[in-house]
Amino acid sequence: MPDSARRVRKKGVLPVKIVVIDGQGGRLGCLLVEAARARLPQAQIYAIGTNTAATAAMLKSGASFGATGENPVVRNVMDADGVLGPVGILVANAILGEVTPAMAEAVGSCQAKKFLVP
Repeated sequence: MPDSARRVRKKGVLPVKIVVIDGQGGRLGCLLVEAARARLPQAQIYAIGTNTAATAAMLKSGASFGATGENPVVRNVMDADGVLGPVGILVANAILGEVTPAMAEAVGSCQAKKFLVP
């Protein structure tokens, strides 16, 4: 199903799916959500936080949907068109241990374009 959804999105039927992942206080995620919303107002922006504070901050910045934890990261990057976040989301146990090995593997192996901030 993810491949068919990606093909339909490229044809212009579904909006672009952008996943923003952040941890700690979510400040970087806020900036990324605001920038993505300004450039792609019709996109579906998913704010996925490694903790509730990060998720809440990104939702306040204009994200379309929000979720917290490991499973939302793993499930949402599967069919995303773009993944935004700090470079630490590719490293297991990064961001003071908030990124689990499953999260890092899911983000690293997904087919979406990745835009990572050092």
